[in-house]
Amino acid sequence: MGLFSRQHFDIIMQTTAKDNLLKKAQLWQLICASATDVLSFDQFKEIYYSIYKNDPLGIAWLPDEKTIRNANVSQLMQKLNLNSYQELHTWSVTHRHLYWEKAIETLQIQFDRNYSQILDISAGGAENPDWLPNGKLNIIKSCFQAKGNQTAIIASDEEQTIRKISYQELKLLCNQVSNGLVKQNLQAGDRIVLYLPLCIEAVAAYLGIIQAGMVAVLVADSFSPQELKKRIESSNAQAVVTFDAYRYGGKALKIYDKIKAAQAPASIIISNQTGSDLRAEDVLWKDFLGDVHFSPVSAEPETLISILFSSGTTSEPKAIPWTQLTPIKCAADAHFHQDVHSEDVLTWTTGMGWMMGPWTIFAALMNKATLALFNGSAASPAFGSFVEKAGISILGTIPSLVKVWRNTGLMEKYNWNIRVFSSTGEPSQVEDYLYLIWLAKFKAPIIEYCGGTEIGGGYITGTVVQPASPATFTTATLGLELYFRDEERGNMGTHQDGEVFIVPPSIGLSQMLLNRDHHAEYYEGTPQLNDDTPLRRHGDSYQLYADLIEDTTFYKSRGRADDSMNLGGIKVSAVEIEKIINQHPAVYESAAVAVSPKDGGPEALLIFYVPQHKQIEEDQLKKEWQVMLSQQLNPLFRIKEIIRKGSLPRTASNKLMRRTLRKEYMEKY
Repeated sequence: MGLFSRQHFDIIMQTTAKDNLLKKAQLWQLICASATDVLSFDQFKEIYYSIYKNDPLGIAWLPDEKTIRNANVSQLMQKLNLNSYQELHTWSVTHRHLYWEKAIETLQIQFDRNYSQILDISAGGAENPDWLPNGKLNIIKSCFQAKGNQTAIIASDEEQTIRKISYQELKLLCNQVSNGLVKQNLQAGDRIVLYLPLCIEAVAAYLGIIQAGMVAVLVADSFSPQELKKRIESSNAQAVVTFDAYRYGGKALKIYDKIKAAQAPASIIISNQTGSDLRAEDVLWKDFLGDVHFSPVSAEPETLISILFSSGTTSEPKAIPWTQLTPIKCAADAHFHQDVHSEDVLTWTTGMGWMMGPWTIFAALMNKATLALFNGSAASPAFGSFVEKAGISILGTIPSLVKVWRNTGLMEKYNWNIRVFSSTGEPSQVEDYLYLIWLAKFKAPIIEYCGGTEIGGGYITGTVVQPASPATFTTATLGLELYFRDEERGNMGTHQDGEVFIVPPSIGLSQMLLNRDHHAEYYEGTPQLNDDTPLRRHGDSYQLYADLIEDTTFYKSRGRADDSMNLGGIKVSAVEIEKIINQHPAVYESAAVAVSPKDGGPEALLIFYVPQHKQIEEDQLKKEWQVMLSQQLNPLFRIKEIIRKGSLPRTASNKLMRRTLRKEYMEKY
């Protein structure tokens, strides 16, 4: 075992068995510090599990004095004369308006007309608050406060072509986009779809649209033409910004073909690598761009800037608007929880069509940091090289990607200098995240981050001033308080297992949906606090671990409490999947159920079905269903198993009991 003989290892195990969790964590940290280049991952994992074998969870990282001293949350604590993070969080939910005032002050949000107060709930209550009344701004101004010659974006692709753009150059390109939109006879309030990968031009297009007072509609380019068309129609979009094609995983993805198949409106084509014949109404990027001078359009804080889509528990995607307030939530979370500083280089393995795309843009630019973008597969050597060469210090990712890195060993040859990892999108698996910490030579914590498009960021996460346990959270985000409902007894509490509910108000929380009843989605039938404050549902369930380390509560995800699921980091409803499966002639009815592995990790998709008279071999049936899901919904959704049933369980009112199927499967397997 390198520096550690078996005798030494046995002594360590014996002496830690009686110690409390903090002492074990300190010993673990000491081992890591003295064996950075010695321990293989298997050795690292063996020691970890041996130290914590009698504990409900283990601590993989502890903050040192330098980290605590330099942390952004520590700076805020000092300004407020508070002695602990727990005091800070309590202050942030007891004095919500003061917390958001401090966040706005810290981020130096630029206003064209000052607001009269931070928060007014006199008319709409906590469910429909009025934030920054009488203020006017264009939030894009707050993205350009770094020095003009500082690198705003560093980008690369699978061919390892490095591109850089300064804040000044990015600002001029945004101006060209804004003027280009005006040249196309588009006006403030018009909606433009972005159907493209996350790249320099995508960022400029996104910011330029908002700067011009228009609304950016984000659609993942993995979606089929049918799904693209559905979102274009739902948002009433007037134009599209897209690519002809780009390389991903070594293959050319021809997304312009899907634009034509969806009969999308007039499109702006950033790259025409394949030389496709353009439709008469379409224009190339170079011909689209306008003048370099533009004055941002000022508007009310609640003015729409973007529309994103998230699947709920029905068959149609929810159209969720982001307002000028939402980027404040994105940037504040990044500042205080991911600890983004101006000298950081920040990336996230995401796409432009998902909330973490725009979240990362605002998180970096509004904190005056450098945004790192990789156009291609993050499961490629080119990405590992990019992380090293770009000097990425904060790396956000998803658990399923870390699993690929671990299984392939692809990233082990690179010298990453990561200061903070962050993870979102799906439940984590402990062993994969131990691997991530080992990959970074034990120097970086993993800040788990869970939220939603309708939250504008996270509601539960971690900080760099608290211990990090793989696949667990340590705090509600600043400015947010959580209650949990026991799923059997129904009682509510702040320190118990159960389904989570959010206490409004908070900047970032949606107050409307464009194609759904917002109140019915998030508030109807939910409990209220004693002061009549309504609790907002979210649908996740947690197990809590308190008193393991003083002043720290650990939260472990138990997956969704409702009938929606999280597949590959994408929330989707069971109904959406069943609607497609039920089209197959061999199916009488079906039930889509997601199960979380017992050792943690991404949810797996099961299909229970009742057959028609027509029979088909099950392996072939599964293949045909997979093709249907890939073509009609999303190619990232993978079926783990199909299970034949004589009938599906239903309530007296004929509601499908998916939870019963999930429970039966978990008990059996």
